[in-house]
Amino acid sequence: MTSRSIEVAAPGKVNLILRVLDRRPDGFHNIWSVMHAFELADTVAVELNGQSGIRLTCEGANLPTDSSNLAYRAAERVLARVRRRKGLRLHVRKRLPVAAGLGGGSSNAAATIQAMAVLLDTGWSRTEMAQLGQEVGSDVPFFFYGPTALVEGRGEQVTPLQLEADRWLLLVNPGIAISTAWAYERLAAVRTGQAMRVPGRLPRLAVDHGAEGPQLMKWHDLLPLVENDFAPVMEREYPVLREIRELLLMRDAQAAVLSGSGATVFGVFGEERPARIAAEGLDRRPGWKVWVTRTQWDPTPACRG
Repeated sequence: MTSRSIEVAAPGKVNLILRVLDRRPDGFHNIWSVMHAFELADTVAVELNGQSGIRLTCEGANLPTDSSNLAYRAAERVLARVRRRKGLRLHVRKRLPVAAGLGGGSSNAAATIQAMAVLLDTGWSRTEMAQLGQEVGSDVPFFFYGPTALVEGRGEQVTPLQLEADRWLLLVNPGIAISTAWAYERLAAVRTGQAMRVPGRLPRLAVDHGAEGPQLMKWHDLLPLVENDFAPVMEREYPVLREIRELLLMRDAQAAVLSGSGATVFGVFGEERPARIAAEGLDRRPGWKVWVTRTQWDPTPACRG
């Protein structure tokens, strides 16, 4: 790191639990989700220069490089907030799949805000950065509070949690890109057809929203609760998602479920070796991509307060 450039890791996330609740007046849905970040990450490099405007380049994926990109949009918000006109270069190195339910775009946006906060010496707390991130995307605030958190509302209500130990994740993506907006439309259509307004009871988690520090949770209490409201709908639309989930369970995953609106399915393993054994041969399936990663993640030092 220098005074004019910084590079920040942008980890992905999985939804250990994802319940989609009622539609809000703003058109978004309220959610109730336990999210957990993992070590596999993109990298966002931010450089201040003497040129005008924002220049974004991306390596490893064919992504838009204008304001439709969340990292670009985050940079615009930061510059507007500090009321400075500075030349800025962003470079995103992608390792996470796109439109895969792993929060890659949101994490890129959070990393951009964190890096720029350091470079511009804003002194922002993580609460202030998360509020700015909420203007960019619903999942962005989580990445200022990870690695584990209960996320509510549209995504702006984040309560940090602490899981007792690391786990290993086997991520399998069948090469399908699922639009989040489309997934919500399909879920709403299914619920309307079943005369369902709001899903049933939420899982019981003893979470004290007013606690001073993250509450400790145990994996053996959480694993039986792993679920995703999108999963049954997306598995009907794309039967390969059910196939992957069943394969992971057959290969001794402690739990397996779709992440976000898909299309990545993940399995949870207690140790690295069983996860890597379970992964053997899966990447030979046409279009499938496979990663083994650990749930541990250290937030960037740029996230203060």
